[in-house]
Amino acid sequence: MTAQWTGALARARDHAPYLCRGLDRLPELEKLLTAGSMEDALEWARAAGHNAPDIPTALRREKLALAMALAIGDLAGALPLLRVTGELSAFADHALDAAIGDAIRARVPDAEPAGFLALALGKHGAEELNYSSDIDPILLYDPALLPRRERDEPGEAAQRIARTLIQTMSHVDAEGYVFRVDLRLRPASEVSPLAIPIDAALTHYESSALAWERAAFIRARACAGDVTAGDAFLAAIRPFVWRKSLDFGAIAEIGRLTQQIRANHSGAPNPGPGFDLKKGRGGIREVEFYAQTHQLIHGGRNPALRLRGTRASLDALAEAGLIDPEDARLLGESYDRLRQIEHRLQMVADQQTHALPLDPAAIDAVARLDGIPDGAALVAELFAITEAVGSRYDRLITQHDRPSGGLQAAPSPRGDSMQAELAGLGFTNTAALAARITGWQSGKLRALRSDAGRAAFEAIRHPLLSALAAAPEPDRALLRWEQLLAGLPSAVNLFRLLEARPGLIDLLVRILSLAPPLADALARRADLLDPLIDASAFELPGSVEELAALLIRGEADDDYERLLDSVRRKVGEHRFLLGVQLIEGARDPLEIGAALCRVAEAALQVLATAAEAEFVRPHGRIAGSRLLAMGYGRLGGGILTHASDLDLVFVFSGETSGESDGERPIGATLYFNRLAQRVIGALSVPTAEGALFDIDTRLRPSGAQGPLAVSLDSFARYQRESAWTWEHMALCRARVLLGPEQDRAALSALVQSVLTMPRDPARLHTDVLAMRADMVRHKPAKGPLDVKLARGGLVDVEFITHYLQLREGVGLDPHLPGALAALVNAGLLPAAIRPAHARLARFLIAARLLAPDTALPPPAARAVLAKACQCRDWDSLTDALLDARQTIAACWLDIFGTRLEIDG
Repeated sequence: MTAQWTGALARARDHAPYLCRGLDRLPELEKLLTAGSMEDALEWARAAGHNAPDIPTALRREKLALAMALAIGDLAGALPLLRVTGELSAFADHALDAAIGDAIRARVPDAEPAGFLALALGKHGAEELNYSSDIDPILLYDPALLPRRERDEPGEAAQRIARTLIQTMSHVDAEGYVFRVDLRLRPASEVSPLAIPIDAALTHYESSALAWERAAFIRARACAGDVTAGDAFLAAIRPFVWRKSLDFGAIAEIGRLTQQIRANHSGAPNPGPGFDLKKGRGGIREVEFYAQTHQLIHGGRNPALRLRGTRASLDALAEAGLIDPEDARLLGESYDRLRQIEHRLQMVADQQTHALPLDPAAIDAVARLDGIPDGAALVAELFAITEAVGSRYDRLITQHDRPSGGLQAAPSPRGDSMQAELAGLGFTNTAALAARITGWQSGKLRALRSDAGRAAFEAIRHPLLSALAAAPEPDRALLRWEQLLAGLPSAVNLFRLLEARPGLIDLLVRILSLAPPLADALARRADLLDPLIDASAFELPGSVEELAALLIRGEADDDYERLLDSVRRKVGEHRFLLGVQLIEGARDPLEIGAALCRVAEAALQVLATAAEAEFVRPHGRIAGSRLLAMGYGRLGGGILTHASDLDLVFVFSGETSGESDGERPIGATLYFNRLAQRVIGALSVPTAEGALFDIDTRLRPSGAQGPLAVSLDSFARYQRESAWTWEHMALCRARVLLGPEQDRAALSALVQSVLTMPRDPARLHTDVLAMRADMVRHKPAKGPLDVKLARGGLVDVEFITHYLQLREGVGLDPHLPGALAALVNAGLLPAAIRPAHARLARFLIAARLLAPDTALPPPAARAVLAKACQCRDWDSLTDALLDARQTIAACWLDIFGTRLEIDG
């Protein structure tokens, strides 16, 4: 141990003049380091300025002592890299905070330092400051809160604070200096003041910020001054940094920035004298850009990637499956080693240098300071590192270096050449189609009016037209593509996504050809394609609990409006992905229907909880009472389609005489009816992200004439004394979805007791037949493909099932397949009804996407429908549907004694 520390101290004295001078000035610190007392040495360094006459002097003394302690601890191998950079970053936070407070109190002696803040960017923001780094803060202020003298204008006072702060941090005297301060990362630094009003900064980032500023803010954090205001500012600009959609344009932006840096870099191109470890190929910056590029592309969709540290970001990207784990390991280890060598360079003379010396003898000194025999060994190590990093980074930026990255649109074919191209692809009427395409690019479509938009489109034009020509329904797909573009203010990101992932073009065209509801969803949100780049897009979503956790991941607890938007986006993505799985034949439609239901239940849980939290703020809670919600119909049965609304009934536990305990107390009945309205609104009201679900509450006691929420006692009394037969049939598919476990159990037990009440079989028989006849008159089938309402269809299965459930008290399962299985096992139904019901249910779920109007779909959609229903072709499917309806009609005849007319 002693040799480790004495060796580090000896190398410092022999090869680093700055460290040698610093140790001479701090003999007590050197004594602690010689003894290997690292933590004691750090504590001594932090206290080095306690007896200083003023804040600036105290900070300079602390900086010198900390620099010495960290350098020797680093050279001795006692401190890992992140501990060194973390200590330096923490001291920078402390120094900025002290300097802000000192500057404010210099003008207003008794003031609390409010309304002025520093944002840390770059390595400081990432808590990765290097040994002799400058810091790049952005200084912001709130004119309404900034302490100032009465005659001072806020702007004048803020600039005075900023100038004093810079003097405190950067001035060099006999004690040294604290940090060099660079304010050029602030908005419009060429013309803007040193400190900027918060509102002006918000306006800049929301309207006119440049692409590089997004990358800079990946690592931003509030570090000093009014940190609370700084955190609020960063939350406000989060949408600027983290785009909602995948942003493959980030690769082009950072690729151009890299080319500019490499072109302007005057140092050695390869490791050797003058090579720049930061800016050179395969250097520090390229590892950082590699991580940041992937973060910019994917971080808007995956909050787990929004990390500041480079190593942590690489690990998170590997964990998310976005980069190869081996690449993450190699880049991370290379980054650490490059940073270590960078520190050695800076320890020599406390200069902010990243380049190897031009003198080979000086390179030898740096190598020996690090513990390497000579400069040749150091250069050889750097050559291997930078080649490994550079090759991986080159692949990233050149893989997507297409014409769309430029500012000028490449010329597209015109006239006869375009017609010839279209004819070669198999299109007919090429003259008219060529004119349409020319119209797209001549300004007819807003998304193609810019040079960037036309250039990005040109990069995908031929593969897109090829896919459209080969589409199952080319004319339909082409029309849908035009409608998609017409609805987009900008399509650059869509084009770049399709360029980066060419396989998506064929899938996009199939969606446009086959599934009108999915095509409509894309026209509203082109970024729905984003998740399809991931293989997990074809996995079924998890449990309701797992989905609920995903819906709230990355969302602030107190931002209700943002949560409403976020849930709508995430639910829309899940529904879209499940639709794609269906048309691609990746899953059984029954699995898709169950997954759609889990997504809806998760949304109900998350939004009901959030709506209740908002409602409780002014009104408080009612002791012993909670809101419960039951799903009826398809929601209760656990299988939805893409067109399903949500049938909900609300009940509350506890007494109706209760009153809430908030600032605005209200009685129990009014309280829970208003809360139920809030929950419905959270689920249904359109926001900036559109609508979510249609909610139907007409199955509640007394229907549309009754209150929205009733007490548990009132619900029980109504069901036992006043409910019609059809209401008990509906109750057969009721399932409690929301509420405390004890209350849910009580409500479920109540439902079971109602369903097993003694009944008059003859009256039940008469009521069921009358209700079905009434439905046939008022809601007839729309055609032979309406397998829900057609005789022998799904509604008839439900009537048969609920009639037997109520008559026999058997199979009281809201999940219809489970109920049918129980009735078959009890000998009440033939086994053939189960596959018949499954065949019709599969068809309904698939047809809601492929034939939403129940009319005969185009041939390509018919083939997909047949495959979804496990049939060889369309004719086989129609035969199977007819057979299923005849099986159900036979069951109806056997149970009710009446014959159904089945249209073939």
